[in-house]
Amino acid sequence: MKNIYKILAAILVLSACQKEQEKFEEPYPSGKNPLGIVMDNSQEPNPASGLPGTEVKVNATGLTLYADQLVVRFNGEQAEINEITAEGFTVKVPDYASTGVISVSVGDAVVFGPNFSVTGRLNPDPTFRAVNGANRDVSRALQLSDGKYIFVGDFTNYDNKGIVKPINRIVRTFSDGSYDASLRSGRGANGYLMDINMVNDKLFISGVFNGYDQRTENISNLAMLHTNGSIDTIGIKTFRRPDQTDTTKYFPRFNGGTDGSISRIYPHQGKLLITGNFRYYLSRQYDKPNRYETRDTVIVDSTEFRHVARLNLDGTLDKTFRFNEATNQGFSGGNGNVSTYMHNEGPNKDKLVVFGSFTRFDDQAAGYIVRLKENGTIDESFKSGTGANKQIFSLTFNPVTRKYLITGIFTSYDGQPAVGMALLNEDGSLDPSFTARPLDVGTFGLAQQLSDGLIVVDGSFQKYDNITRNGFMVLNPDGSLAVGYNATGVFTGGLSNIIETKSEDNKRALLLIGSFYRFNNQPVNSITRLVIN
Repeated sequence: MKNIYKILAAILVLSACQKEQEKFEEPYPSGKNPLGIVMDNSQEPNPASGLPGTEVKVNATGLTLYADQLVVRFNGEQAEINEITAEGFTVKVPDYASTGVISVSVGDAVVFGPNFSVTGRLNPDPTFRAVNGANRDVSRALQLSDGKYIFVGDFTNYDNKGIVKPINRIVRTFSDGSYDASLRSGRGANGYLMDINMVNDKLFISGVFNGYDQRTENISNLAMLHTNGSIDTIGIKTFRRPDQTDTTKYFPRFNGGTDGSISRIYPHQGKLLITGNFRYYLSRQYDKPNRYETRDTVIVDSTEFRHVARLNLDGTLDKTFRFNEATNQGFSGGNGNVSTYMHNEGPNKDKLVVFGSFTRFDDQAAGYIVRLKENGTIDESFKSGTGANKQIFSLTFNPVTRKYLITGIFTSYDGQPAVGMALLNEDGSLDPSFTARPLDVGTFGLAQQLSDGLIVVDGSFQKYDNITRNGFMVLNPDGSLAVGYNATGVFTGGLSNIIETKSEDNKRALLLIGSFYRFNNQPVNSITRLVIN
């Protein structure tokens, strides 16, 4: 027994010795500067802003030991050093610098300094009054004849005006972005609104929703509104049993919808064309009794009609467009998801470009893109050839330059190299004058060519052509970065639309909407306007 106690005592002594010998480092020690270089971030550089080429002085200490190794960068772009002293350094702002942090490095060791604001030709518009923006995605904008806008999306607040009463997915603003409280949208939509358009004197909204204001039923992703924002309804006398009294119930006047999302709506030859990822057209029979001999429960009819359909302005299906009488259903559409663009002017007026993730459309081979004629059949004059070799994310068209711009994960178009972004002629053929430069990581998002030929692009990239561009850039028509337009700092999020417009003081401007949270290093909420100087 004594031996056992001796063994236990020895084990305890040994354990105590081991604990004394074991020393653990702090798992997250405070950072140390191995260089001895110190920059006070609270001290602004002199000057604190300027154009590329501006000489800038930055206060710092501990630099002289590394004078022949020191690298200075403006938001990631290396600058030319003019002078290094014991009190700091003087550098020239590089040609493609953008707003952000000035840093110094020696080898792999980096010290971050103050911010510098690079002045460029694209800047936030001080006359735009939507200071707080929208709290969620803004998907589409419709400009009215009086200069006002109606925005739709997934937001429930706009410029902090929806705190007491939510602004559900639709809002009207003045031209400067300030809130217009006169829109009578009531409770708004109970789901995501993806598009808004006007046909004759009515507004049409589409997306993924089944209720609007007081109408919480009998809506299937599509509704017709008065221009004041209220839903257009019609009174129908209900049919009850002989011992009950007939009553009048109000239903949406527009009697049509789909079983899936409607992403775009267009005026088309006096009717309404809808596109999206739906399979069935739906309508309701308000004037027929159900099997219980009462109209309290509305009968829903369905007709198979994939991706593209045209409706009469009362919501009934137009069976003269993309419809097979023999099978009593619409054409087969695509074998994957689709997005669309409608020509509303020019020689291809009323033609629809369809793009997305499909490889067949109407039972014909299609390389993720196809154009339909005015009657809805495939347009053989669209010379896309084999099209893209992988999915197309976005397609835009500029009516001045007469060019399409596409982005996606493709690496070729009609058998020719085209990595992620390509410019197309109006006949669908590749424009070889444009070449997208390589990205470091990520993909291109939305790309829109402006009327002067410049191209605005967003995405998940950090560098383009080995030049720092944090998610947003402006290109020349050949695909190179446009000098003077790429000084803006970090952009976080994605764009859904880029609209050429004017500021309140009549300067050329771009209205950006989407789902984004930072632009030029400043917080913004899904909508902003930029002036072009």
